[in-house]
Amino acid sequence: MSDKEKGRAKAEQVKGRLKEMVGRALGNERMTAEGRAEKAKGNARQAKEKIKDIFKG
Repeated sequence: MSDKEKGRAKAEQVKGRLKEMVGRALGNERMTAEGRAEKAKGNARQAKEKIKDIFKG
């Protein structure tokens, strides 16, 4: 299950980066902010998984 969550975190990070870049290109502040939020959510999920791995090992 951990690999699934790690993949999900990566997907959120990538989706957030893309949304942020598109928002900047279009001059859409709302889309840029949403992209940053998604990227942060992915980063938090990834950090959680890394911590879980540390305690498993």
